[in-house]
Amino acid sequence: MSRILKILIAEDSLDDAELIMAQLRHDGYDPIWQRVDTESDFTEALQQMPDIILSDYAMPQFSGLRAAQIASASGLNIPFILISGTVGEEAAVEAMKCGATDYLLKDRVARLGNAVAHALDQKRMLDERRQTEEELRWKTALLEAQWESSIDAIFVVDNHGQKVLQNRHMEELWKLPQQPNGTEEFGLVQFARSQTKDALRFIEKMQHALTHPDEVGHDEAELMDGTILDYYSAPVRDRNGKCYGRIWAFRDITERKKLEAQFHQAQKMESIGQLAGGIAHDFNNILTAVSGSIYLAKLEAEAHPEIMEHLENLTVACHRASDLVNQILTFSRQNKQERVPIKLHHVVPEVLKLLRASMPSTIKIETYLAKTGPVLANVTSIHQVIMNLGTNAWYAMRDRPGTLRVELRDFEVDANFVRAYPDLRVGNYVRMSVSDTGCGMERAVVERIFDPFFTTKPVGEGTGLGLAVVHGIMKSHEGAISVYSQPGEGTTFHLYFPVFESDLPPLELSPMDIPRGHGEHILLVDDEDALVDVGKRILEKLGYAVTIVTSATAALALVESHPDQFDLVVTDMTMPNMDGISLGRQLLKIRPGLKLILATGYSGLMTSEKVREMGFRELLNKPSTARSLGESVHRVLYGDPAAA
Repeated sequence: MSRILKILIAEDSLDDAELIMAQLRHDGYDPIWQRVDTESDFTEALQQMPDIILSDYAMPQFSGLRAAQIASASGLNIPFILISGTVGEEAAVEAMKCGATDYLLKDRVARLGNAVAHALDQKRMLDERRQTEEELRWKTALLEAQWESSIDAIFVVDNHGQKVLQNRHMEELWKLPQQPNGTEEFGLVQFARSQTKDALRFIEKMQHALTHPDEVGHDEAELMDGTILDYYSAPVRDRNGKCYGRIWAFRDITERKKLEAQFHQAQKMESIGQLAGGIAHDFNNILTAVSGSIYLAKLEAEAHPEIMEHLENLTVACHRASDLVNQILTFSRQNKQERVPIKLHHVVPEVLKLLRASMPSTIKIETYLAKTGPVLANVTSIHQVIMNLGTNAWYAMRDRPGTLRVELRDFEVDANFVRAYPDLRVGNYVRMSVSDTGCGMERAVVERIFDPFFTTKPVGEGTGLGLAVVHGIMKSHEGAISVYSQPGEGTTFHLYFPVFESDLPPLELSPMDIPRGHGEHILLVDDEDALVDVGKRILEKLGYAVTIVTSATAALALVESHPDQFDLVVTDMTMPNMDGISLGRQLLKIRPGLKLILATGYSGLMTSEKVREMGFRELLNKPSTARSLGESVHRVLYGDPAAA
């Protein structure tokens, strides 16, 4: 099969051109050709991208040398064969210098086919080489860009440990020193002049790996400044497997490790929170029964002071047990507490007065309390934070005189600060700092101080919940806590509270007796016999008529048969077969507008707003006391208990 060949021929003789085309057909080509004999026509025809150019040496208006120059200057890599009747050796050499691929005499045109084939092969090889070079330039540029823009610090050493290449990040990270002879060597002696001991041990590992050319290494190292590096090493080989050295890559993973630690801490707290919720539910039910029984016993023992003293001790014990449950829920962030706008410079002095009374006189308390903006906080939680931190500070200074310093300042959190403390947002904060001059802590202790039940105190002197509670409170307040401590240098805690941009509402608290009822009929529902018995007796003492049932299905059947009998239903949330929320929905279908209270030993994410959306008037948290039960019932039936 003939090969189609697109030809541009510069020839002033049509007969000679046709003879040349006939020879090409004889040699197996199918020429598609265009003849020109002027420079302008040649230049225009060149743009049609012929496969090959054939040119006479001398023409009346043009020359083969000029045609070769034009073709070469175009950069199109089109083979050029010069064909002439007579051409000397000097003219042939000049033609080759001008870009001709080959030259032939017209009386030897029989070898034209071979010359064309050879020229086309040369073109193909040159095109392939140019393509390879272009790909190599592109890949080299890409690799150089990746090399310099990589977030890793990278360097290459030869088989003798001599550094041959490093990128910009490697120079910034290590700043490898120059030897006197001007060469750079990645050696222990030169490196040790300017680096820390930690970094030196790090380099010793790498030097060891250099003696094992087949080893691929991957590890992490922590430098003295707290920077954590992830590094990778592998041999550099050619296609035949010969090893020329090693490449080392380093990446600063300090921030990633911090985020991983925060994630693991969150997982741990979530697991503990689930456990705490289960404990709280059962324990609060028990405390509700105990607290109610104590209240009833007090009513019977008013004439017996010695018995009343024991009952008061039991009341205190119940409060302590209830506080313990709240602490467990607080550090696990399962306890939702009401928050109001407060100014910390008003609250802190009150707590420090209480703290001062419990501390020895050898501990000095200093304060710097700037007038800061309001924060949205739970007052009791703030008391707990300061008391816990103050107690820990006193313990750290217990064997010697010391100073506890508390500071309040306005603090602006910017984007850089947020990167270090992801729980915070850019904006205005109040920073509370609590410092002591105590014994300080080792780093290993600092890393665990917020873990629940972790304590450095002897058995019996601490529960390990104090700082865990503080950590949980700060989380629930959309804040953060940090700690700095060194052995022998004391400890400083920084607590960050977001500023609440609002006017402060007045807080009015007034003690009052438990409000009483006027014979209203209450249905009390709980699967615990002890709870309904105690609840019934308390409510009857407060002037209500009470019917008790120990299952949701029994309560539902009772209301279905007597829908107008009850003024109020108080139901537990967690019960077998049907929970209190489902019971409430069914009761409201039977009697729309029926007043409902939902009681729970552990509310989890349940809030007063959510239960109201479900049709309940109030959420009653256990352990409930006679007061909290009486006030809740009275509010639902009458409104403000002060109106009783």
